[in-house]
Amino acid sequence: MQRVMLHFLVLYLVTVSILLAQQEVPFLRKQGSATQLVVHGKPVLMLAGELGNSSASDPIFLQSLFPRLKQMNLNTVLVPVYWELVEPQEGKFDFSLVDSAITYARRSEMKLVLLWFGSWKNSMSCYAPYWVKVQYKRFPRARTKEGRALEILTPFSDENRKADGKAFGALMRHIREVDSRENTVLMVQVENEIGMIPDARDYCIEAEQAFRSNVPQELMEYLHKNTVSLSKEVLDAWSAAGMKRSGTWEEVFGKGLHTDEFFMAWYFARYTNYVAEQGKKEYNIPMYVNAALIRPNYKPGQYPSAGPLPHLMDIWKVAAPSIDFLAPDIYFKNFAEWLGRYDQKGNPVFIPEVDHRQSVVNAFYAVAQHNAMGYSPFAIEFVENPENNQFAKGYALLRQLTPLILEHQGKGSMRGFLLDSATHDAKFTIGKFTFHIKHEYSWPYGVRKEGEVPRYGGCIVQVADDEFYIAGTGIVVTFHPSIDDGTIVGIASIDEGHFENGKWVPGRRLNGDESHQGRHLNISGNSFGIQKVKLYTYR
Repeated sequence: MQRVMLHFLVLYLVTVSILLAQQEVPFLRKQGSATQLVVHGKPVLMLAGELGNSSASDPIFLQSLFPRLKQMNLNTVLVPVYWELVEPQEGKFDFSLVDSAITYARRSEMKLVLLWFGSWKNSMSCYAPYWVKVQYKRFPRARTKEGRALEILTPFSDENRKADGKAFGALMRHIREVDSRENTVLMVQVENEIGMIPDARDYCIEAEQAFRSNVPQELMEYLHKNTVSLSKEVLDAWSAAGMKRSGTWEEVFGKGLHTDEFFMAWYFARYTNYVAEQGKKEYNIPMYVNAALIRPNYKPGQYPSAGPLPHLMDIWKVAAPSIDFLAPDIYFKNFAEWLGRYDQKGNPVFIPEVDHRQSVVNAFYAVAQHNAMGYSPFAIEFVENPENNQFAKGYALLRQLTPLILEHQGKGSMRGFLLDSATHDAKFTIGKFTFHIKHEYSWPYGVRKEGEVPRYGGCIVQVADDEFYIAGTGIVVTFHPSIDDGTIVGIASIDEGHFENGKWVPGRRLNGDESHQGRHLNISGNSFGIQKVKLYTYR
């Protein structure tokens, strides 16, 4: 009897342990209009950086990077995981590099987002293992119109898909075994910048057969159920072809590069969804795919055709339900425009790659205006002067603001803004006040720097009817009533200060010259700062 009781006790404890581990798995949760990443019951804001492609292939080199990353005030690192090194021989897995990254991150009190460099990386299949590359008949390639094989695994092969899915499943099983309690690994990116080049689509035999077949019924049903919200590109093509309820790809969408791209988007997404499914069966944490964006005037095939781009979001979402969100890699100056295009259709916002030469004020804008879960400059380990560069300064301020930002995301009480040579000012209303924010260069007394007009910006958070925190750099803010009824808005007080453990610690009371005799609030472009302003009205 005692043995039976002991057996049931052990079984009970194991079951409880499994349930607790499952409860601690990172997951996505809605807060108003925002989607937040929740870890151990609390939302997380990822102040991140992505490593260069080869930096995680040597454990000694990787270990040397973490002190530098810590100096820049990162709390999360995006680390590549290479299929060729994880599975150097078919069926034999080596996770030593993954374990090293997890160990170094824990020692540095940081988190990880793992990037699966599997079948595709920047369109190419350069990270496929040697045994996949040489068995090209078993693991076929995509082909050009002329029939020439490319260094790109075709998404139309079951063998390719199963091999990638098996390796990814093994990776996620290992992460569950070593990290399901600590949750050092927050999310995983599945593949990297998927897309077809130099043609808009694959012309292998299987692809040609699929192209001549009917559009999958799931996609046709989605088009009819979501006509009002379809992207302009998809709706225009479908409408021009007569909004048919069935037919081949060209019958439904017409002839052209756009149809080639829609077709490939579906099959890239289905392939990626299968890989993600194999991973989620083992360890169900958030997974996303990232996109190489479109250069101006480029056509499908000139840019990586059919990737998770905003005009293809409808296709990707219906074809890949196991992918939690699509994310942009932004290397262009029109950061705000691209980010806005991904903040649609309930798509959670995360920026896994951005040019590290762009201003860190982009991060303030992303987390405040678009409720981003995180921001991540690429090749962060090679940014000079880690103790005193823009990321060290900007992330230090965002670390202070993190509890406030997470509390207000999705509630309509926070705004972000960017100002540069193209956009000199911003204006918006929160509650009964309208805020007019100008680039510091618009003020005659503002500090100026030589060269190109710098990108400045920040965020505003409302904490009471008449109280606001304003943070950022290089801004001049004036205050006006939201309704033009003759009321005048005055500044009751401005205090600079900082947050310690989520609590506001006021510093100097700014008045006189520092507020231009009560006319405005100014944060100099020489530094990042936080100021708390209290407003009042009079006639």
